[in-house]
Amino acid sequence: MQVERSEENSMLKKKSKIPKFKTYEEEANFWDTHDFTEFLEELEKVEIVFDLDKPRDETLILRLQKDVKDKLTKVARGKGLNTSTLARMWLIEKLQANGR
Repeated sequence: MQVERSEENSMLKKKSKIPKFKTYEEEANFWDTHDFTEFLEELEKVEIVFDLDKPRDETLILRLQKDVKDKLTKVARGKGLNTSTLARMWLIEKLQANGR
């Protein structure tokens, strides 16, 4: 009777139409060319939890002389960042260096 159950279980399990991927790039290429709705019967429901209690970012308005802001913007662009991101990074670095 166990043999019958094994055969029954294997008959119930359909072979996945979603291939096994060797790399993330291979998987990305697959999903770029396929619609996930073609595979709805193979997808499983998941519960998504949003952590709404995490600390929120706050805004700090900071006045700078034009030449200081221009220099900051030039350095930021050279690093591929926007001005506020670079300023925030430098503030964090300075605070960490001061042990705060």
